[in-house]
Amino acid sequence: MSDPSQDVIPLGFRFVAGKAGLKASGRPDFALIVADAPASAAAAFTSNRVIAAPLIIDKQHLSATGGHVRVVAINAGNANCAVGKAGPDAARATCAAAAAAFNCRAEEVFPSSTGVIGVPLPAEKLVAVLPDLAASLGSEPSHFHDAARAILTTDTVEKVAFAQIELAGPGGAVREVRIAAFGKGSGMIHPQLVPHATMLVYILTDADLAPADLNAYLRPAIEVSFNRISIDGDTSTNDTVLLLASGASGVSIGASDPAFASALTEVCASLAHQVVADGEGLSHVVELRISGAASDADALRVAKAIAHSPLVKTAWAGCDPNWGRLAAAIGYSGAQIDPNQFDIDFGELPICRDGGRAPGFDEAAAHAYISQREFSISIQLHQGSGSCVFWTTDLTHEYVSINADYST
Repeated sequence: MSDPSQDVIPLGFRFVAGKAGLKASGRPDFALIVADAPASAAAAFTSNRVIAAPLIIDKQHLSATGGHVRVVAINAGNANCAVGKAGPDAARATCAAAAAAFNCRAEEVFPSSTGVIGVPLPAEKLVAVLPDLAASLGSEPSHFHDAARAILTTDTVEKVAFAQIELAGPGGAVREVRIAAFGKGSGMIHPQLVPHATMLVYILTDADLAPADLNAYLRPAIEVSFNRISIDGDTSTNDTVLLLASGASGVSIGASDPAFASALTEVCASLAHQVVADGEGLSHVVELRISGAASDADALRVAKAIAHSPLVKTAWAGCDPNWGRLAAAIGYSGAQIDPNQFDIDFGELPICRDGGRAPGFDEAAAHAYISQREFSISIQLHQGSGSCVFWTTDLTHEYVSINADYST
């Protein structure tokens, strides 16, 4: 967890969290992000064709406002998904109440939900606590962290990231631009976020950007962060990444500022890694480094085949250096390969050369290396210049226990 005294919160936003009574634990389960004025927005959503009601409403609202958001209303404990007409009705009721509380249009409210699928969301519980929450808004780091914790489900820790950069403001004077983000995700994690237990991410900046320019920054940042992680291979019905720009710093940024793009990507990558590191029941976090593929797409195919293999993931859980399972996944990945021309390394340890056991293979050293909580596996395919970096986890008895009892 970061030190709240060191965290930099973008200007133009306030936060609050409270208890609506959705979580059986009685913990906070409702968080609000409120922009002082309508903020420019860009968002990406799950590619799952079973899509939660809030995401449907979000797309409609962003279209209606030309990409602007005043209030983000996030509930945990109920996904508001697969409940028929009751889903959109609950989301709209929440938006209407939030609009009344903050004197804005209902279309300027962006609802999000996470939790159990298939159970109607009791929106009246959210509506009932909105007045008290509206009276408790604040812009201090403590308010930000309260909101970050309220959206968690099976997560064991909050997930936050921050960045500061100095850019030229009005008249050429150097001014500070801030980026802050919080998110949740621990299981049901294999985000496939496209323009067109869940991962939710909210990224805020006080830079001044138009929605179209904001979108131009968000897409590439997502591609090398949230679209490069997997815990269990399941793509949620609720995955959402929202980027808001308040403009309160007074620093206007165009569509191609390298410093801002780098800072945004750094924040996204930090949150993506935090999501993987808090994977349900995990004992290992694994970085896959694929190189020499015929294309970047092929590199990603290999990474996903490995990351989604129960045989590979259970071997990691047991610290078993069974590289043959990696070779099998490479072979069925669909990528262009030569079975006599791929190499595998565990960290700096040679494991496989030219599709066979490396001459210097040391099983004891390999076992010791993958006994670490975090380790890296490199695969060279010798087919071209395609590459990718991907983060995933092992698959443990604890993961099974958590998900066997999730809804009961």
